[in-house]
Amino acid sequence: MTYKLLALNIDGTILKSNSRISKQTKDAIEYVKGKGVYVTLATSRPFPSAKKIAKALKVDSCLITNDGAFIAENADEPIFVRKMKEEKALQVVDILERYDCHIRVLDEEYSIGNKVRQRNHLIAKMTIGVGDPLFYPIRFVDSVCEQLMQEPIAPPKIQVQFFDKEDQKKANKQMEENVMGIRMLESAPGRFEIVSAGVSKARGLQTLGQYLGIRADEMVAIGSQNTDVEMINQVGLGVAMGNATESVKEVADWLTRSNEQNGVSYMVKEVFRKQLRLPL
Repeated sequence: MTYKLLALNIDGTILKSNSRISKQTKDAIEYVKGKGVYVTLATSRPFPSAKKIAKALKVDSCLITNDGAFIAENADEPIFVRKMKEEKALQVVDILERYDCHIRVLDEEYSIGNKVRQRNHLIAKMTIGVGDPLFYPIRFVDSVCEQLMQEPIAPPKIQVQFFDKEDQKKANKQMEENVMGIRMLESAPGRFEIVSAGVSKARGLQTLGQYLGIRADEMVAIGSQNTDVEMINQVGLGVAMGNATESVKEVADWLTRSNEQNGVSYMVKEVFRKQLRLPL
């Protein structure tokens, strides 16, 4: 099979645990680009953060960001955007603020986060890793709900990190019963990505494939998080990192090494070394 597109997650896939990209990974992506393969990133991160990683990899293609809610090569000219309506975002945040959690409302160019009161009663500015704040600034407020009432936002995504499992269960149940038209994706223990219904990395990859004229069976996707499951399950070759969750490994066609063992580089060499350069 000749593969025409390679989609890679960022966290737990391209990045090592120290948030760095190895030379082997950079070389592997340059190698597969040299074969004429279209390389994209499919990530939970917002576009500015993903674009910074893409620049480091010398990838100048369309990126699937915000779990598929925003797809673009340039932020000003997206090929697909699916935002929550302002009132829906407010409804979600209103429920979340009743529980012990860190909330992050992600817009295209910045995010709004709540200050979390820790057990020692100090106010902490909790952060969920979405990249360099110089490239994607974070605005911390006492109440995200009050902020959205004053300055409504229609965000591509809302992130939440729960600190208590019971709070998580209650909040999720309340969300399911009262908020229609959203989807909650658990990306890590206690962490959820909340997007509009129908949004996913898998759907984003389908959209990009239609835009480029590339079929799903001509794609390779590699990831490590639960939000990668559908994407990996739908492509011609779905690859799980060695450090991937069990859900990802169960649906993958191929298991590579971990991100600490240059799993992307190993996979690229094994899968693409016999493939001839694609015609222009």
